[in-house]
Amino acid sequence: MIEKLDQIFVLLQQWIVGFLPAALQPVAGVVLGVVAIVCVFPGLFALTTVLERKGLGRIQNRIGPNRVGPFGFFQPIADGIKSLTKEDVVPTSADAVVHFLAPVVLVVAVFLGFAVLPMGRNMVLVKMDASLLFYFAIGASTELSIFMAGWSSRNKYSLLGAMRAVAQMISYEVPLLLASVVVVMMTGSLSLTDIVAAQNQYSSGFPHWYVFTPWGFAGFVLFAVAGTAETNRSPFDLPEGESELVAGYFTEYSGFKFALFFLGEYLAMFSISALGATLFLGGWSAPFSFLQWIPSWIWFFGKVMLSIFGFIWVRGTLPRLRQDQLMNFAWKFVLPLSLLNLVVAGLWRFLGVGWERWVVCSAILLAAYVVMGRLGMHREHFGPRRYRYAE
Repeated sequence: MIEKLDQIFVLLQQWIVGFLPAALQPVAGVVLGVVAIVCVFPGLFALTTVLERKGLGRIQNRIGPNRVGPFGFFQPIADGIKSLTKEDVVPTSADAVVHFLAPVVLVVAVFLGFAVLPMGRNMVLVKMDASLLFYFAIGASTELSIFMAGWSSRNKYSLLGAMRAVAQMISYEVPLLLASVVVVMMTGSLSLTDIVAAQNQYSSGFPHWYVFTPWGFAGFVLFAVAGTAETNRSPFDLPEGESELVAGYFTEYSGFKFALFFLGEYLAMFSISALGATLFLGGWSAPFSFLQWIPSWIWFFGKVMLSIFGFIWVRGTLPRLRQDQLMNFAWKFVLPLSLLNLVVAGLWRFLGVGWERWVVCSAILLAAYVVMGRLGMHREHFGPRRYRYAE
């Protein structure tokens, strides 16, 4: 019974496909998987928007959505209807074709990333040996869609927002990749399915998740920081800084096109959270061996939603950085520490089993964190602030 509950979606797919001729069954299976992804994650997007607005409201000592539906949970439906019925305004001087394609490219690219993520035992749409490489290759096209949006709008604020977004995403994509490379080094595979299988082991009831090692913990923190910047979330939401650039690269977007950008941002957040859980938190594996009876897909989505809670908490806590602080942090701190983590992972592999490698690897990472934090990210000494008032 427990095994059937764990594989309920796989069995349901096989049951539906079984009614079709054998020649059509592979195609039908893929179509059903695509439909499931297209339905589940936008549904999570709608739920997350309500939870985020309520959570931020509580953090800021206000209520949040509470009018539409019970406890305000029908607010996403109202927002969707509003987006569909609002006028689609396109500037006269804009490139209409590129202006239309930009949000479509963004959403399609993010959806393609879900195709290789194992969301449970035997629950992956496309199995490939280089699924991690495919994920990052597809993810790189989001920078193109953002630049398309800014350039096609023929608006200086949109173009500046797009340039800042591309600079930020490229800068933080490098440490994001390097943080993932340590997992590939230790697993010996680019397959996300193999990476989860390598962590789905237990000693004395505790899992062999990579986050419980010095290099894995450092890689997870670096991955989380770079992933936050990649998804343009606070405190790295400079591309859409309202106080500086109106709304950034989608200033000239309205109606459903704007809603697609909004959807794409949240889907990217789900995607990067799912990848982080897969690489460092064991994917769909249970946190303790005695909890393996709980369906694997529950653990996967539970880890994703826990990560989303972290995104919301950070957004309600930290202020937005300046552009120079953002880039200095990427190139002077995150990138060098990511490169050092590759060396630490190699030492961990070749020092052998024992407490010595825990001490050596932890000491190297801690020392590097302190030194680079003191030297590379030192505070500027500004003079006393003076306030002048008009007379």
